[in-house]
Amino acid sequence: MFRKDKIFWYAAAIFVLAIAIYAITGEQLWLALMIASYLLRPTLASLGIARRLVDERQMSIQYRSGNIAFAAMMAASVCLAAVQSAKGDPNWDLFNIVIIIGLAAKALFNVLLVKNYREAASKILMSVGLLITLFASMSHGLSWGTLAEGSPGLAVVLIGWLSRRFPRTVGAFVFAVTAALLFVILQRGFTIGQIATALVIGVPLALAGVCLFIGDSAGTDTGTPPETQPGG
Repeated sequence: MFRKDKIFWYAAAIFVLAIAIYAITGEQLWLALMIASYLLRPTLASLGIARRLVDERQMSIQYRSGNIAFAAMMAASVCLAAVQSAKGDPNWDLFNIVIIIGLAAKALFNVLLVKNYREAASKILMSVGLLITLFASMSHGLSWGTLAEGSPGLAVVLIGWLSRRFPRTVGAFVFAVTAALLFVILQRGFTIGQIATALVIGVPLALAGVCLFIGDSAGTDTGTPPETQPGG
């Protein structure tokens, strides 16, 4: 029994803490801790932090079960959103926020975990730009208003294309753009929708900026691959 690894004991400690919080306070924090306890090992393994503690068969099972669970949660969120909307509950769009965040997180880590950071940053920026443009078109349809409100998104797409050529310069610019977009989004109020929009747009942009600096460590600001550098 005492030959269990550290992750097992960390997960067990979180589990016990969850039970204690539920017994003492009844607050919903216990449920979050219970989820953290269960997902600790597969999450660390997926991030490459504890791969040596999980064999390939376990990784394969976790990959398949994780995709099935993700699909089940997305389907459940869509169904619950439809039910709440049919009842006239104004909070039905919270399920849409869950869907958007889930899909955005999966897409984000699909490119980040490849560890080709410069390429990942370019894809993230272009995706965020297209997402901003899509939101504008949903609000105004096909009109000049869409073009005007969607122009920041198209600008972000262009920045993503240029990031492969000028990673460090674009990286610094991305941080400034992120701050400006968050200011514009949140000045309308700290509602659930505004905060969710800020997270879906701001977090990927900030990560893209970081990736551009990380990916540039072995190259230059001209985008020349490391292997073609003098002495490389």
